[in-house]
Amino acid sequence: MFQNPFSFNGRIRRMEYGISFIIYLAFISILEYIIGTDESMGWLGLAIIPVLWFMLAQGAKRCHDRGNSGWYQIIPFYGFWMLFADSMPGPNEYGLNPKGDGNFAMEIEEIGKDSV
Repeated sequence: MFQNPFSFNGRIRRMEYGISFIIYLAFISILEYIIGTDESMGWLGLAIIPVLWFMLAQGAKRCHDRGNSGWYQIIPFYGFWMLFADSMPGPNEYGLNPKGDGNFAMEIEEIGKDSV
């Protein structure tokens, strides 16, 4: 879990995306509180950039797990849909299924095609 959290490549499961979402909300809430209570800490707002990058990367990987482009996450409320929707079984163009569902069956099919 959380291998290459800032990378846009690969696929992640619902649980990792959900935990990422909670981490994102907690970090943003803490930053807003600190910045809101002390006006001189406005420069701390720059810390939002890596947090946004982290969440965009995790969202893109979750979109990949659903078999979609990472750009789908800009659709309103699609981020919430990704919390509940199941992944695409087997490997897709973005990599193997992180749950392992269908990966073995697809490998057997590939072996069968090669031997014919």
